[in-house]
Amino acid sequence: MDKETAKLLITEYQQKAVEVSFQERSCKIENNLNYVFVGLRRVGKSYLMFRQIRHLLDAGHSKEEILYFNFEDDRIASLDTDDLDRIKICYEEMFDCKPIFFLDEVQIVDRWEKFARRLADQGYRVYITGSNAKMLSSDIATTLGGRYIIQNVYPYSLPEYLTSLGIDLADKNFAYRYRSEIIKAFENYFRYGGLPEVTEIIDKRAWLSSLYQRIFFGDLITRYQVRNDFALRVLIRKLAESVKQPTSFNRLANVVTSSGKKVSTDTVIDYLGYLKESWLIFHVENICAKLAEKEANKKYYFIDNGILNLFLVDPLTSLLENQVAIQLRRLYGDEVYFYQHGIEVDFYIPDVQLAVQVCYSLLDIETRKREINALLKMSKRIDVCKMIVITKDDEETILEQEIQIEVIPAWKWLCS
Repeated sequence: MDKETAKLLITEYQQKAVEVSFQERSCKIENNLNYVFVGLRRVGKSYLMFRQIRHLLDAGHSKEEILYFNFEDDRIASLDTDDLDRIKICYEEMFDCKPIFFLDEVQIVDRWEKFARRLADQGYRVYITGSNAKMLSSDIATTLGGRYIIQNVYPYSLPEYLTSLGIDLADKNFAYRYRSEIIKAFENYFRYGGLPEVTEIIDKRAWLSSLYQRIFFGDLITRYQVRNDFALRVLIRKLAESVKQPTSFNRLANVVTSSGKKVSTDTVIDYLGYLKESWLIFHVENICAKLAEKEANKKYYFIDNGILNLFLVDPLTSLLENQVAIQLRRLYGDEVYFYQHGIEVDFYIPDVQLAVQVCYSLLDIETRKREINALLKMSKRIDVCKMIVITKDDEETILEQEIQIEVIPAWKWLCS
C-alpha cells in the first residue's frame, strides 16, 4: 500500500467513523484501557468501535485524534507489518495530535500482534476487532502480553433487541405498556436470534443460512484446513440435536463415524475446539462431576438461537434452553454449570447460588413434579439461595417444603 492510498483511506475512514449511526450496547468500556473485541461474525464488533469513538468525542477528544482503519476494504491488497507502520507514519505526517487507534479486522495482516503490542508499549490507546479463529482464540491474551482487555461481544440481549425496534424500555411500566409488542418481538428473537442485522431482514432464515455458510467455510474449513468437511457438518448437526443433553467425546465420534465418515475421538475434540474458537458454540460443565468427566461429558449450546434453529425440526424446547444458556453466559461468563447427580438441574451459578430449570410448560402434572422435585433435592445437597423455573408462558410462585420457587416466562426473565 503506497502512502497516498493510506492517507486517502485515513481521511475517508475518519469521516465515516464520526458520522455512522449505531445503537447503544450493554458492554461497558473504560476510556483509558486498550481492548480487543471478539465474537461471532456480524455480532456488531465494529459498531462497538463506532460507539466508543462517539463517547470519546463527547468526552472532548477531537475528530483528528481518531485513526480508524478497516483492513477488509477491497481497495487494499495484501498487507504486512510494514504497511501497519506506514499507516502510523502517514497519520503523523497529516496531523499533529497523538492518534487513538481503531484497527478493524486487523487479523488479516500477518504478524499484526507485534504491531499491537508495540503500540500498547508506547502508550497509545488501541481498540481492535477480528473475526477469524486466530483472533478469537484464548491464546490472544498471551499473544498480546496482557496489554489488552478482551471484551466478549454477544448477539443482542432481548432489551437491546427491543430497543432496536423502538420499544421504550426507559418507561418503568414498559412490561405492561408494551406487553403485546414485546411478546410479538420475542417470538422473532426466540426463533431467529439476536444478531443485529436480523431485525432489518425480511427473509431471516436465508440470511442466517448464508452467514452460517460463511462461518463454516471461512472460519472453520479454510482457517483450520479441515479436510473432512462432511464429518464437521455432521458434528454440528449432532450438537444442535443434542442441546439440553450432556454429550461425551466418544459418543460424538461414534455418531459421526456411523454417518459414513470415520473420525477419531481426538479429531472430534479438535473440531469442538475450532467451533468454540469461532464463537459458534460454547459448553457448560457438570459442577459435581470429577475432573475427567467434567472435561469429557459437557452440554453444548449455540451462541445464537437463529443459527441453532437452522438445524432443528422440532425446535421449541431446545431453543428455549439455548436462549437461557446464552443469557446466563452473557451475565456470568464461564461460571455457568449444570447439576447432574442422580437428578439434573439445567443450570447452576455458584457465585450467586442460583439454580435454574428450563421447562417449556408446567401444565403437565408429571413434568411439573419432575422439575420441582429436582430443584428441591438439589437444594438439600448444595448451597442454593434462589430457584427459578423459566418457561415459555407460565408464571407463578410455588411454595414447597417452605422453599419458594419462582416460575417466570422467558421474555420477562430476559428483560429483568
